Amino acid sequence: MMRRLMQDADRIFIACGATDFRKQIPGLVALVNIQFKLDPYQGNHVFIFCNKKKDSIKVLRYDSNGFILATKKLLDELKFRWPRTPEEVKEISFRQVEWLLQGLEIEQKKAHHRVKTNKENTCF
Repeated sequence: MMRRLMQDADRIFIACGATDFRKQIPGLVALVNIQFKLDPYQGNHVFIFCNKKKDSIKVLRYDSNGFILATKKLLDELKFRWPRTPEEVKEISFRQVEWLLQGLEIEQKKAHHRVKTNKENTCF
């Protein structure tokens, strides 16, 4: 379900550090707009927030006439591997979102990187 909210997004942002989860749509929209200086009304942008315990995330997205706010709460004392830098926003890829939802770090040093090929840089 969370993946579908983010799959066709042009840009995905995560709010590093902990976010106060008492905030609902108006508070998160204000956070995106005022603190991160981004436009929350871009329908192709997704914003992800994590709580202090790192066991829950909220995903915010504008949908032509209103906002969608989805929450995922992990069970069995599982935790998200969330960047700790407070008061910062970071742009990530859909691939990094998948890692995050699987409980992995968003920076996978051993993951294969994407290779762009064309007829000029191949030997075939």
